[in-house]
Formats: sequence, C-alpha cells, structure tokens
Amino acid sequence: MLTLIGLSGSLRRASYNSAVLRCAATMMPSDSELLIESIAAVPLYDGDAESAYGIPESVAQLKDVIAAADGLLLVAPEYNNSVPGVAKNAIDWLSRPSSDIRRVFGGKPIAIAGASPGGFGTILAQNAWLPVFRALGAEIWPGDRLLISRATSVIEMNGEIVDKATRDQLAKFVRGFVEFVRKRKP
Repeated sequence: MLTLIGLSGSLRRASYNSAVLRCAATMMPSDSELLIESIAAVPLYDGDAESAYGIPESVAQLKDVIAAADGLLLVAPEYNNSVPGVAKNAIDWLSRPSSDIRRVFGGKPIAIAGASPGGFGTILAQNAWLPVFRALGAEIWPGDRLLISRATSVIEMNGEIVDKATRDQLAKFVRGFVEFVRKRKP
C-alpha cells in the first residue's frame, strides 16, 4: 500500500485548501491512501524553547508520520503573494533538529497544490515553497501544477468541489503524483 501524508497549510475551519485535500483523499487509486494530518497543534517556532524543552510531542509525532510515508502532499493557500506563516512555521519545526532533516524530508516526494479566491491561484506561494523543500532535500514532483483560482466559485461552503473541470484537474493531479511516488518506491 502506497501511503501519502496530506497537510493543509490553512487552519481555517472552512478552508478551501483543506476541502481540496479531503477531496483528493477520495480520489486515491485503490492500492494507495492519503492520510490527512494537521498542523494545528504545532506551536510557533522558538529556538530558545527548542533548546530548553526539545521538540514538542505534536511535532515529533508529525515528523514520524511524514518520515514513514511514501510522499507528502501540501495543499496551501497564498497569503500576501507568498506562503502562509502557519504552514512555513510547521515546516520549520519539522526540520528541527537539523540532524533529522534527512530522515523526514531527504528524497521524500512532495507535491504542492493550492486554492485561492483570487484569479492567479497560488502560483506565487507554490514558487516560494520550491527553494524551501529543495533546501530540505525533498524531491519535488515536477509534474502538473494544481492552481485552483476563484475558489469561492468552485468550492461550496460545505467543502464540496462542485466544478467538474476542477474535480477532473484534481483527479489528474492525484493520479500523476501517485504514479511519480510509485516509481520511486523500492
């Protein structure tokens, strides 16, 4: 069984990105699964707190789950033309201590997607994520981008993606990423 971990880069209860992640989980091929994890319990990074108390349990558990998975799917919004602070904070914690980066991210296939109410999707945020994951040694999927623009018109308040073209694009994205991960799995 191929296992992907899905993270939403938004904490908002009615997040478009969390809705996309939940829909992606329903589109996984039968011999694979997308387990959705949360960054909500990840505290703000503080080097002094890390020195004094070590890695928080919520971070340690999330690191173990990601390290054990075959790949990571990050679905995150774009805030002020870049990555959302809560998502970047989570990745910063997940990379601590630096001696653990290779275990968690080294060679890990990663796909980045996002939904936004704006007209450009999350292209600037996705571009901003690339050097972050490259620095961590992850293997960024070079396949299709998933940039869902005008999310308010394709995702209903209940989180359902109602636009057929968007659902089809998501299904193609999921299949492509799963195939990419499958080719790298020993």
